[in-house]
Amino acid sequence: MDATLFSMFAFTMVFDSILYRPRQSEDIAQYNDIQASLREGIVNPLRSNFYVRADKVLRLRTLLDHCSTIQGLIGEEKDPEEFLNSLLQQTLRADPLIHLSSGQESYLFQLFISEKDDAILLPTTQQLLELSFLQSDIKLSEIPSCLILQMPRFGKDYKMFRRIVPSLYLDITDILQFGIRECTICGSLANNECKGCYQNFGDSLDKITFCDICLSKSHRNPKRSKHQPSKIKVNEGYVHFTKECRSDGDAGAEAVREKMELFAVVCIETSHYVAFVKCGPGPRAPWVFFDSMADRKGAEHGYNIPCVKPCEFLPQLLQDTSYSAIHKYRDEKDLPDQMRRLLCDGYMCFYQSMSLVQYR
Repeated sequence: MDATLFSMFAFTMVFDSILYRPRQSEDIAQYNDIQASLREGIVNPLRSNFYVRADKVLRLRTLLDHCSTIQGLIGEEKDPEEFLNSLLQQTLRADPLIHLSSGQESYLFQLFISEKDDAILLPTTQQLLELSFLQSDIKLSEIPSCLILQMPRFGKDYKMFRRIVPSLYLDITDILQFGIRECTICGSLANNECKGCYQNFGDSLDKITFCDICLSKSHRNPKRSKHQPSKIKVNEGYVHFTKECRSDGDAGAEAVREKMELFAVVCIETSHYVAFVKCGPGPRAPWVFFDSMADRKGAEHGYNIPCVKPCEFLPQLLQDTSYSAIHKYRDEKDLPDQMRRLLCDGYMCFYQSMSLVQYR
């Protein structure tokens, strides 16, 4: 819970709407108490003093334990998804962050890979997100202000991949239901998607989109003759805009890729969660490592001592050019401690849309 709260509020405002929404008739009776406990007891001192008293965290734990179906929040370490369910869904009734084309709504997205691709030796969250949406045959019906990804693992006992690299930026253009996409062959506006072409022209979702002409030409190949492409839903206003550009002899504006920025990674090794958190937006913002139980004073009746350390290695590590250096460490035990935690123990990745962070 401590690592999740630090990730959500220390350096970003993407969750600030839940701190100020007035109580409505549908809200629980303790709504104002929970909101005030979160805002005044935790978020304000965290941002002003970079320190939160243990009794303030215990106060929030107690309120959530009494007011939600998630039991054991007072004295037990709960998984982040249980805490998010208790806080966002059951007590503060925040608007769902994720809206899917299937009509489902959620506060986080579980990366689910039904067919593991053995060719992916060092997967990134970008690859796993695209593969998960492709295999599930779903899209995002709108751009989320925050996208929380839960890694393909089951607690601390099972991990589908030994290591996962959190992508610094997540391109969600190709998983948007109404995204503006380009033809993989000629670069013009694409209005067809062919899932059967995945890995024919490349191993990303921007390689399975075609305009009508290129779709017809490429699928004359006997290997692709039985593919079943589907139409891409394109905003009519954008279609009209591109036609006007062509009539004026202009190629038109290049399609803008919709990207989200990584701002936190919550990790688990045994039953204890830690977090890597970005100290602000932009590529030059530094990263820190947060551990609420880094040290301890006393024994049974003692107390934990939290720690925040700079992570100067992290931005460089997550660049594409560093993947070969990661491969050199064949055994996880040989990885430096913080690097091992980030790559091997990742549990949740938090992404934000910088264009929507202050509007939702």
